[in-house]
Amino acid sequence: MDFAHRPIGVFDSGIGGLTVFHAMKRRLPHESMVYFGDRARCPYGDRDPDEVERFALEIGRYLERLGIKLLVVACNTATAVALPRLKQELGIDVVGVIEPGASQAIEASETGRIGVIGTSVTVSSHAYAEALRVLRPDVSVVEVACPLFVPLVEQGHVEGDAVEAVVRESLQPLLEARIDTLVLGCTHYPLLMPVIRRVLGPSIRVISSADATAERVARVLAERGLEAPDHREPDACFLTTGDTASLRMALATWFGEVPGDRAVRHVSLPIPVEPLQQIAP
Repeated sequence: MDFAHRPIGVFDSGIGGLTVFHAMKRRLPHESMVYFGDRARCPYGDRDPDEVERFALEIGRYLERLGIKLLVVACNTATAVALPRLKQELGIDVVGVIEPGASQAIEASETGRIGVIGTSVTVSSHAYAEALRVLRPDVSVVEVACPLFVPLVEQGHVEGDAVEAVVRESLQPLLEARIDTLVLGCTHYPLLMPVIRRVLGPSIRVISSADATAERVARVLAERGLEAPDHREPDACFLTTGDTASLRMALATWFGEVPGDRAVRHVSLPIPVEPLQQIAP
């Protein structure tokens, strides 16, 4: 298969990375993609960083064996702890979500007071703070871990009084710090966007890295000459280590997507080696 015709691989700990997947689908309508959600081991955010790195390398190598042309790590926790190893060990380009999101936040902030919310591992890594300070050394960064957000999203709880109470309590330190921009440092969090915006109010800009990551992928593909032809009819394949029915429900409920019968597949653990023609588009 010509390399440019190969699919892009996207992976996350669960369903949150679908926000990045759909941003890429809008930006790159001719590209085929394989999405991998590691729902059997989700959430990553409270795990040991070495364990997250091991999972990320396992999935990255698996998707590379399937024949992808580029890997998008649509998980902030995995980006924070595993991106250097993935870039070192895989023979394809790897794009994470932290640097694109940080760049967008710097552009949006007027005061330089930026909040970051994420999983415990992402926040403790200070990956966003470091990326922000590279771009603007005088930036003031307030980082807050929100460990309850991913379980809420994975269970389908994205609205309601109980959800708003959790979000309000979690974001209170950022309101007290008088930030003007908030980075959603987890790809699950955009699914809570309506509640987050209500809690923060209209004066605080909220940055999701999904669109910025899609732009970064488009640039990398153009630089490498790997863009799919305009006449190509793209395909999408969804893989999960968890329950395929719940993944289908998430796709239909949140993104209005109803994939074909063979487009959603279960992948057992430990992850096996399977040839491209059995899995990828």
